[in-house]
Amino acid sequence: QVQLVESGGGSVQAGGSLRLSCAAFGSTYSTYSMESMGWFRQAPGKEPEGVATIDSDGTTNYADSVKGRFTISQDSAKKNLYLQMNSLKPGDTAMYHCAGDHRKNMTASQALYFVYLGQGTQVTVSS
Repeated sequence: QVQLVESGGGSVQAGGSLRLSCAAFGSTYSTYSMESMGWFRQAPGKEPEGVATIDSDGTTNYADSVKGRFTISQDSAKKNLYLQMNSLKPGDTAMYHCAGDHRKNMTASQALYFVYLGQGTQVTVSS
C-alpha cells in the first residue's frame, strides 16, 4: 500500500509559477514498484482532468492544455514527485492530485484512474 501526500499549492497571479511536490509513503517494495506516477486536477463543477505522467524510465506525457508550461519530474527512489507549473492561467485553478500506479506506458489522461491517489493541494490563479 502506498500513501501519497501533496504540498506546494497556493494562490498566485496569472503568469506566475508554482512547484507542487508529492511524497510517497509505504514499503520500499511498494513505492519502488510504481511504474508510473502523475498528476490530475479537478476544478469545481468540472470533470477531473489528467495533467501529466512520468514512467520509471523517465518518459513523460502531458495534456495539451499544459504542454510547454508544466514539467513533471521525480527522484530516482520514486519517493518524491514534482510538478513545476509556469505561466499559470486562471483556467489552471483546481485541486491538484498526485497519483501512482504499477502499470507502465500510462498517458496523462489516465492519471485519474491510477490505483494510488493523494488527497490533493489547491492551486488558485487570479487574473
